[in-house]
Amino acid sequence: MHKKPTYKPFGNASILIEWQAIIDEEILNDIILFKEKIQKEKSIVVADFIIGYNSLTLKYTNEISNYSDEVESLKSIYKQDFKLQKTEKFLWEVPVCYDLEFGIDLKEISEKSNLTIEEIIKLHSEKIYTVFFIGFLPGFLYLGGLDSQLHFDRKPNPRLKVAKGALAIGGKQTGVYPEVSAGGWNIIGRTPIHFFNIKNDNPCFAKAGDKIKFKPISLEEFYQTEKEIAENNYIIFKTLLND
Repeated sequence: MHKKPTYKPFGNASILIEWQAIIDEEILNDIILFKEKIQKEKSIVVADFIIGYNSLTLKYTNEISNYSDEVESLKSIYKQDFKLQKTEKFLWEVPVCYDLEFGIDLKEISEKSNLTIEEIIKLHSEKIYTVFFIGFLPGFLYLGGLDSQLHFDRKPNPRLKVAKGALAIGGKQTGVYPEVSAGGWNIIGRTPIHFFNIKNDNPCFAKAGDKIKFKPISLEEFYQTEKEIAENNYIIFKTLLND
């Protein structure tokens, strides 16, 4: 059983609520449930919610007049019995090409881990990952569930330019760069899937609580899928998890 959350002021109009500092799905579910409770009780005064691995930041519409009273109110809400509204959760199947043309750090990871490149790909693609939150860039999904044999520190000197769709490992996490950006994670492949498209009704297809599975594809399949996406002839395969 994890400890109850703690509360800190975060400027004059925000409160930072923190849980045990670990990547844990039970904590994620507690954060989502607490967010739903607060939305029900304080939708007028809380303007925004920011979810992290082990935190929930509340941004109020106005400056908080009495911080202690507000925290006591939140603690009372946390204790309430509340049935979480059923929201659909999906398992998304994301094609990834692990070819060395894209997986530019695979050799280095192989040398440091004493795993073959084939073993690294197998370990990475066999797992089902949980979307904990979205951050860093629009559409950047922070994914938990990485096999411990693939835990690697970020690069000491981040690259100034990482390709859009680059699949990467950073510490205990894995994720996909949704746009060209700087980045310090280890690159192991690339997906042709767009993780953020502002033209879509839902710019980012996945949300916190969803699952992601990476499906290995060849270079030929990568370029074919890329072509189908450009022609709007590709739909990401998904499975409803809580039917």
